[in-house]
Amino acid sequence: MSLSFELLGNDSAARRGRIATAHGSIETPAFMPVGTAGTVKAMLPQSVAETGAEIVLGNTFHLMLRPGAERVAALGGLHKFMNWPGPILTDSGGFQVMSLKELRKLDPDGVTFRSPSDGSEHRLTPQRSIEIQRLLDADITMSFDECTTWPVEEAAAAASMRLSMTWAERGRHAFTERPGYGLFGIVQGSIFPALREESVAALTAIGFDGYAIGGLAVGEGQELMFATLDTTVPMLPADRPRYLMGVGRPADIVGAVARGIDMFDCVMPTRAGRTAQAFTRRGELNLRNARHRDDPRPIDELCACPACRNHSRAYLHHLIRSEEILGSMLLTWHNLHYYQDIMRGLRGAIESRSLGHWIAAFRSEQSLGDIPPL
Repeated sequence: MSLSFELLGNDSAARRGRIATAHGSIETPAFMPVGTAGTVKAMLPQSVAETGAEIVLGNTFHLMLRPGAERVAALGGLHKFMNWPGPILTDSGGFQVMSLKELRKLDPDGVTFRSPSDGSEHRLTPQRSIEIQRLLDADITMSFDECTTWPVEEAAAAASMRLSMTWAERGRHAFTERPGYGLFGIVQGSIFPALREESVAALTAIGFDGYAIGGLAVGEGQELMFATLDTTVPMLPADRPRYLMGVGRPADIVGAVARGIDMFDCVMPTRAGRTAQAFTRRGELNLRNARHRDDPRPIDELCACPACRNHSRAYLHHLIRSEEILGSMLLTWHNLHYYQDIMRGLRGAIESRSLGHWIAAFRSEQSLGDIPPL
C-alpha cells in the first residue's frame, strides 16, 4: 500500500489516527472542505488552511469538463493550479454523472453523457476516472462507482452495487502506485446489511489503501444511516482509513465518529454560508432574520473565526440583506471554522478517552438553542 495510516488511539469504536500523503499529513477524524471545481467557494486557500483544514476535496466530473484534466496537468497539477499545497482527495465523478439522468447512458463498461453546460458528449469509465485523477495529482483517488438511488428496492441496489464492484476492480488495475498516493474503494449496498457485507468482501479482496462508505445521506434519514454504519463499519479493515462520503450535519459527524469513521466531506457548511446560515454550538442561525439587525453580539462568543472576532450579527445581517459578497465570505469562514472546531474537539476527546462526556456536552449545548438578545 502506498498511503500510510497510523492508528494513534481509540475510545471504544472511535479512532484517532494520522494519514501520511505525498503533500502532508492529515489528523483524523478529519473534515474535508469541498472544493469541487478547484476552489472552496467564497474562500481563499490560505483562509481554508487557517480554519484548521488539512485536506480539501476536488471533483473529477467538474474538472474534466472545465478546465480539463490535461490542462491542469500541463499547468503543474491541481495543487499548484489552485494554490493548495496540502493533500487533495478527488471524488471520482460517479455521483455527478449518475445525477444527470436524461443526459447519460449507462453500460457495463462506463457512462456516456452530455455536458450540462454545453451539450458536448463525454465518456467516463473506471479507467478514465483513475487517469483523470492521476492527471490532477490527487493524493487520494476514489474508485468510480454507480451511486445507488434512494429509495431503492433490494434487487436494484444489488445490481448497482455489483456493477460498482466490477468497476472498482478495473480501476484498481489502472491505478499507478506511487509513494504517498492512495486509492480508496467505495462500499455500496444502500441500507441492506447483506449487500453491504458482500460489497466489503469484494473490496477487501481487491485491496485498497482506504475504504469509503457511499450511498448514504441521500434521504434515508439519520436513524437508517447510523444503523447501516453499525453493521458496515465493523467489517472494514482496522488498519485502513474509513471515509463516510457526503456527511453531513454536525450531529451526523459526531455520531459517525463514535461508530469508527475517520473522514468526512460535505458541501453543507459552505453552501449554508452562502445562504445566510451559520452553524453554532447552540444550533443553526439564519442571519437574514430581522431579529439580528440590532444585535451587537458575535455569532458565537466562543468562536475565534474572523466573523466572530471582528463583526456583529447586526453587521452580518446588513451584509446579507444588502447582498454583499463579504457576507458569504465571513459566514463560510465561520462555518468551516466551526466544523474544524468539532473535529479538534473529537480528536482531543478520543485522545483523553472522554468521548462520551464530550458528546453529552455537545448534545446538551445543541439542545439549548440560541440565547435571545437582551
